[in-house]
Amino acid sequence: MPTELEELVEFLHHGNTQIRQIAVENLVGFSTAQPSLFKYQDLTPIKDMKLLVRDYPPIAKNVLTILVNISSDEQVLNALATDDQFLETLYSRITNAKEENADEMAMLLANLTKHEHLKTLLTVKREVPKPLSTSPFAIDQLLDLFVKGQEGSYNPKANFDYLCYVFADISKYEEGRKHFLTPREEDENIVPLSKLIVFTEHKSTIRRRGVASTIKNASFDTDSHVKMLSTDETEGGLNILPYLLLPLMGPEEYEDKDMDSMPEELQLLPPDKTREPETDIQIIHLETLLLLTTTREGRDFMREKNVYAVIRELHLHTESPDVQEACDRVVQIIARDEEGEGEEPPQPPKIEELDEEDELVEVA
Repeated sequence: MPTELEELVEFLHHGNTQIRQIAVENLVGFSTAQPSLFKYQDLTPIKDMKLLVRDYPPIAKNVLTILVNISSDEQVLNALATDDQFLETLYSRITNAKEENADEMAMLLANLTKHEHLKTLLTVKREVPKPLSTSPFAIDQLLDLFVKGQEGSYNPKANFDYLCYVFADISKYEEGRKHFLTPREEDENIVPLSKLIVFTEHKSTIRRRGVASTIKNASFDTDSHVKMLSTDETEGGLNILPYLLLPLMGPEEYEDKDMDSMPEELQLLPPDKTREPETDIQIIHLETLLLLTTTREGRDFMREKNVYAVIRELHLHTESPDVQEACDRVVQIIARDEEGEGEEPPQPPKIEELDEEDELVEVA
């Protein structure tokens, strides 16, 4: 005999709108306190809620909140992420400028991309949502939504910040990295990553963190390091270095000899320049710089642009041992002689030797 709570989830497919609304309102709390409830009778509540995301906005909002909360469960995640019809429902609704629950859908998609099946974002084609996008590919449409939809500029009821975690997860895969680093014929040959790097100093912490993670994951593609660092936009250069260094810089003044060799974007900063406040994001940027030193071209470029001076000041002004350690790892590489070269470069205020077991991994 079903319990009272099990009877409650059965109301999810009730024909009366008010009863469905009361049911989902009462079930939201149980999505965190008792998530196993939603696996009742072979995931019947999940099947019901897939349909209810198209219900009246107040009902759909609560349903999406529930799905966000329980989608960390492997069985639930699999049921949601492998249902292409359900995914198309999310894609079509989130790209609708009048969708009232678009941000909740962005959160859910950010969770669903933890499942490998969501690599289909890179290949699935769907109707082009003009004027939002010119591409038939779902991943391009979401990227355009993220860029054009910030701060309610596309949909007044959404900011789409959480989509950055979709990109971070997709960029963990080799084909995802290739996508973000390859010019898109469907979009005037723009390199997708170039649309994201401008958000490394955005006011939204979520955007900054997700974009930083996406850039880091893309940097595992060592064949693209030259293009990522190049300042020649006519050749597809992304000029990514300023977008990594600016968040690491504060109001410190640099000597002219240091400043002259830095990228132009780093010179003549205002006296009220603030550093990225989140230490975990600082570390992600430092790890990206470290990845970019894995090629000789990357190391030489960072030396030429005096990255050392920026890292030195960050090292001096941070109170985080983790940030200091990440600084040490970068400097240990760029301030080191290349094999066969003799001059001793300037030394950082503190250098820790890298442990052999130290490694970098893609971030979600």
